[in-house]
Amino acid sequence: MKHELPLLPYGYDGLEPGIDERTLRVHHDEHHQGYVNGLNSAEEKLSEARQVGDYSLIKHWERELAFHGSGHILHSLYWENMSPDGGEPGGEFADHVEDSFGGIEPCIEQFLAASGAVEGSGWGCLAYRPGDEELVILQVENHQNLTQWGVHPLLVADVWEHAYYLKYQNRCKEYLENFIRIADWGEVESRYDDARRCGAQA
Repeated sequence: MKHELPLLPYGYDGLEPGIDERTLRVHHDEHHQGYVNGLNSAEEKLSEARQVGDYSLIKHWERELAFHGSGHILHSLYWENMSPDGGEPGGEFADHVEDSFGGIEPCIEQFLAASGAVEGSGWGCLAYRPGDEELVILQVENHQNLTQWGVHPLLVADVWEHAYYLKYQNRCKEYLENFIRIADWGEVESRYDDARRCGAQA
């Protein structure tokens, strides 16, 4: 079954003024669609390779699978991470943030600093690590590098230039400050609860 571009949970102008309508249309309809297409193509080529037993291009298609697959997954999370209403962290998630970072403000400061310091294109990621039940902040180069195996992404910030350049040009810090204002903490908390349940069942 082919992967499909997910619908946005709000209108193209729903995140104004932090994320402008033009950027959202290009980012979602063109860039994310490109990762969906790339993922489908990689999976199709790998299926063909298995059918004929020809793995001469395996390195290329496995790289395409990792790049486009991770791009599709992270973008799908990114759209859900934002909401016109924003919100505040709460519940056990807020308590865990307090334990891990000393409060939501230090957590946000580290998250924004890590996101803004990604070399080249990539992402900032707040994640739950079930192995030791810790919250961690990671940098991701491209879509698939510098991550940790097994973590559950809770909050991701896209710092590829296509995410902000039409509105902010080279002012990535300003974009990130506006991004965090529309972060949907209710969605983050829901992902956290799901991640903990998955960890408990493992």
